[in-house]
Amino acid sequence: MNALEELTESFSRLPGIGKKSAARIANSLLKSDRYFLERFALQLSTLQDKIKPCSLCGSWTEEDPCQICSDLTRDRSVICVVEQPQDAATIEASHEFHGLFHVLGGVISPLEGMTPDKLRIQQLLERVKKENVKEVILATNPTVEGDTTALYIQRVLSETGVALTRLASGLPVGGDLEYADRLTLARSFRGRTKI
Repeated sequence: MNALEELTESFSRLPGIGKKSAARIANSLLKSDRYFLERFALQLSTLQDKIKPCSLCGSWTEEDPCQICSDLTRDRSVICVVEQPQDAATIEASHEFHGLFHVLGGVISPLEGMTPDKLRIQQLLERVKKENVKEVILATNPTVEGDTTALYIQRVLSETGVALTRLASGLPVGGDLEYADRLTLARSFRGRTKI
């Protein structure tokens, strides 16, 4: 295997990048100027040294605590629980949520060896008990694992008296009914609102 094939193989291991996309990226890098390649290589080689999980919420950050946890203008009485750091970034980009986040680091999935003790559920419980939290929004993905994790957290936090809510799920804006799957339609009917 030559260097180009090795690089293509490495890129294809990244999520969402298949063999063809990996080959295009590798070939594009061959055409790039040396300065860009050196800077890119340095960024990759120092990524894990510079970016760490926030000690409070678990999101990726260069400064601990992260910008969101450090922002005193945020509503500290509401915590939105997400599976991964990129989920917090997605919600933050919507500019609709102004509270704090808590990243679990995955979901309960016994088949993949992810048990509750491997997630940041205990840290969430400690935050709820220590801080003046009034609401916890469970924003796990609407999958079997996400729902299982949300139910487990609901059980763990039931004694704290904090209000527990779950993000609404159902039909996307602009979507057609004929393309919706049965589970999405079922959730849409269960989560309907009065107008």
